[in-house]
Amino acid sequence: MNSIRSTLLVFCFLFSASWALAEPPNIILMMGDDHGWDEVAYKGHPHLKTPILDEMAATGLRLDRFYSGHPTCSPTRGSFLTGRHPNRYGTFSPNWSMRPEEITIGHLLKQAGYRTGHFGKWHVGPVKKASPTSPGAMGFDEWLSHDNFFELDPVLVRNGGEPKKYPGESSEIIIDDTIRFIGDAQKKKQPFMAVVWFGSPHEPYMGLPEDLALYDDLPQEYAKKKVKLTSVETGQASTQVLRDVLQVRYAEITAMDRAIGKLRDHLKDAGLRDNTIVFYCGDNGVPASGNGATNPFRALKGSVYEGGVRVPGVLEWPSKISSPRSSDLNTVTSDLLPTLADLVDQALPDRPIDGASLVPLLTGEMKERPSPIMFWNFDTRPEEANSDKPYIDPKLQEGTTPLIKMMAGKYTRTFRNYHHPVIKDTDYNGSRTLLHERYKLVIDGEKDNGIELFDIVRDPYETTNLAEELPAITASLQDQMKDWQDSVLKSLTAADY
Repeated sequence: MNSIRSTLLVFCFLFSASWALAEPPNIILMMGDDHGWDEVAYKGHPHLKTPILDEMAATGLRLDRFYSGHPTCSPTRGSFLTGRHPNRYGTFSPNWSMRPEEITIGHLLKQAGYRTGHFGKWHVGPVKKASPTSPGAMGFDEWLSHDNFFELDPVLVRNGGEPKKYPGESSEIIIDDTIRFIGDAQKKKQPFMAVVWFGSPHEPYMGLPEDLALYDDLPQEYAKKKVKLTSVETGQASTQVLRDVLQVRYAEITAMDRAIGKLRDHLKDAGLRDNTIVFYCGDNGVPASGNGATNPFRALKGSVYEGGVRVPGVLEWPSKISSPRSSDLNTVTSDLLPTLADLVDQALPDRPIDGASLVPLLTGEMKERPSPIMFWNFDTRPEEANSDKPYIDPKLQEGTTPLIKMMAGKYTRTFRNYHHPVIKDTDYNGSRTLLHERYKLVIDGEKDNGIELFDIVRDPYETTNLAEELPAITASLQDQMKDWQDSVLKSLTAADY
């Protein structure tokens, strides 16, 4: 028995020693815009060509139950940056900004000696220099960014300056600037963290001829249906044939995939591949404009059901993940901050954190998630009552980077965030979910649906409501949800600052 115990201790010591970080890893965190869970070839998609993401999934860590922190983009991006649910700081929906007091992965990694950069879509406030929630204000040394999404020939802002058009395919443009940033960090002999948020494949869709040609033969059945999306000519709503829409959407995804390949090739050529973490995920489920033509899950973008929040997730770190693995553990964008803090030995911010460190998952030791994942579509209609109490000067919330899609009569974006000093009963409303191990509680997921409970392992498509069959589990999860909402709303009053 003693010899067995000694052998186990030696094994554990060697395993831990193999994970001791001789030097800090470089970090690249990428995210697609409106990229649904199934829209990769490695998930068996019948049409898409994504050879680079397929290779990452085949050689690294494939996160098969990865979730966006919210079913829409701005809130998910807030969770990605802060490790906190976005309702804690009023980033309720697209074009709602963060608050300047939030602490991000940019702040933490910069404090740990990293060179930090942001490239692409920002969408948690304007990217101009005066904005108190610009990438620079939120911990990034440099940025080439857009207030919202972008297509071919994007207009971007570098380090808070004047907007400038960058001709070319947008994913390649931001990857080329990321490569430049990496080279500069190498010259300074600094580890680097690059946050790369693509504008693809968000509508309106624009693709290069060579990418469009890959999808000339989509099934004719898609030509029988029409969908609504933005016209690239007018920037306003239009109705188009689904087959044509999917051809351009898929072309954008393939172009993004190719740009990721260019980045990986550079890391290899520069001798950086082994000790660089390369991560990719989506920011929410597939939108109605993409029609969810192949989406297997219930609902689409905007919903707390699986189709709104399940997204692709893959991670590479060759020096530590030397053989391919897949994980069925529930993981989420809020996990990034505590994971990075753990890796670079930085203390977590002294405030409620909703994510969990995934370092034990990377080492192969994590068998179950330590805490549930929560999703909450805050009902913003009563929030308008606070509109006379802006959290940030409205002039500083005006975006500067134009995009094709018109909103509120203009081609730029205006952000909002309000003081919320008093908690009201109505603040608890909105569709919401608690996901813990195999069970998923859904409250008001759809109109008049009330309380639902799903065994998400046996029933990933959320077809069978078990709430009446399992009342004890349902009640327990409801209590946990209420306690969590209490905490979130306390944060919303700015009590964390």
